[in-house]
Amino acid sequence: MVEKWLIGVDLGGTTIKIAFLSLYGEILHKWEIPTDKSNEGKNITTDIAKAIDLKLDELGRSKSAIQGIGIGAPGPVNLATGEIYEAVNLGWKDVYPLKDLLELETSLPVAVDNDANCAALGEMWKGAGNGARDLVCVTLGTGVGGGVIANGDIVHGKSGAAGEIGHITSIAEGGAPCNCGKSGCLETIASATGIVRLAIEELSMHTHSGSLSELYRRDGIVSAKDIFDAAKEGDATARIVIEKVAFHLGIALANIANTLNPEKVVLGGGVSRAGAILLDSVQESFMKYSFPRVANSTEIALATLGNDAGVIGAAWIVENRVTKGNAE
Repeated sequence: MVEKWLIGVDLGGTTIKIAFLSLYGEILHKWEIPTDKSNEGKNITTDIAKAIDLKLDELGRSKSAIQGIGIGAPGPVNLATGEIYEAVNLGWKDVYPLKDLLELETSLPVAVDNDANCAALGEMWKGAGNGARDLVCVTLGTGVGGGVIANGDIVHGKSGAAGEIGHITSIAEGGAPCNCGKSGCLETIASATGIVRLAIEELSMHTHSGSLSELYRRDGIVSAKDIFDAAKEGDATARIVIEKVAFHLGIALANIANTLNPEKVVLGGGVSRAGAILLDSVQESFMKYSFPRVANSTEIALATLGNDAGVIGAAWIVENRVTKGNAE
């Protein structure tokens, strides 16, 4: 009997990551294709279906050996219908019937969830949260995303928008505008773009010396990586920026943990790769502002799956929602 495979898809604004996985969450084959956002993103599901067919042909596998497809997409999700709401960075306006279209294109069962939720499920299943059934995953990248897992499953909320950690208000008055339409969101501080904004503000308002200041004077711009690299070398300006980021991120995580009391808070995304220089400061702020019993029972850890978290979590939703649902 041919072993069944799962397909995990992580749908991003630049690339679409696709993987074939075993029923135990082991990645067997993975690749990516560019995201075609032209024509209001109407080619996306067709491109995914073609990519899967081509890879199956290449591997000599039949589609009958596929259990189903799990896909993580940006934006709130209607779990009952598999529709995505307002994924504007993909060209999808209003409501997009992702599940129905992908099932039509592939003739396979499809399960849909938010991309940050899938990353959280991936870390729970095979990553830093392995073994924890109550955890929060925060992705620190171009924006700030999040997924909340309670008793082993994602919390979606009334409108599918639970876990929007990046839009916790960190600065109530006078904060920077956010893409969501609010201002002062955590995303304007703890994302890669927010960190760069804070650094440029600091460099523009005050006279500084050091490697970061020299880089900014020379190039007129700095990256989040530049800031963390400079901080590791002892640059005073970079340290000021990171302390500000860690202060606000630590408070936000403390408030989340005070509400949920998770076993673990997992930090992922490109910014988290800064490692201990960020984690240690966040931990200090978290311990200061969380309820003592929460502080002593919640561990903050760095994600371990990197870019694979999304496809692994997407595969999890196939195995645990589609497959088990059919069995019932």
